Amino acid sequence: MDEILEILEKDARTSVEDISKMLKKKSADVKKAISKYEKEGIILKYKAVINRELIKENETEVRALIEVNLTPQKDLGFDKIAERIYSFPEVSSCYLVSGTYDLLLIVRGKDLHTVARFVAEKLSPMDHVRGVVTHFLLKKYKKMGCSKTKEENKRIAISY
Repeated sequence: MDEILEILEKDARTSVEDISKMLKKKSADVKKAISKYEKEGIILKYKAVINRELIKENETEVRALIEVNLTPQKDLGFDKIAERIYSFPEVSSCYLVSGTYDLLLIVRGKDLHTVARFVAEKLSPMDHVRGVVTHFLLKKYKKMGCSKTKEENKRIAISY
């Protein structure tokens, strides 16, 4: 992968000037390369990684990994089914995977019941869906290359 892309993937807020200094390239060349990547769809979006546990609002969010077994459609394979599934607003990511199931979904909802209703009422009844397994995410240790500090991960020692 291009060095510019590697830098932006680690920290999208790195300025063109800083990238040009790191790579010993002209700022104009770096800016031109970034524009090209954006136009070609190589860079899809710039995004912040949010530690939602530190947001002190009442609103919580439940995330689940859902394994989906499918029967592929004749002449279309999994693509059309996946497209129908990832169009639901609850689905934040959808992957075709190898192994014992076909799709891996990352689903978000305001609570357990919202995710359960999505699975029971929208996902499971779909044509070509043979079965689903839902895993609710309980605790995040690392996301998109960012992990909590050692201080945040410390547990209280218990003695008997």
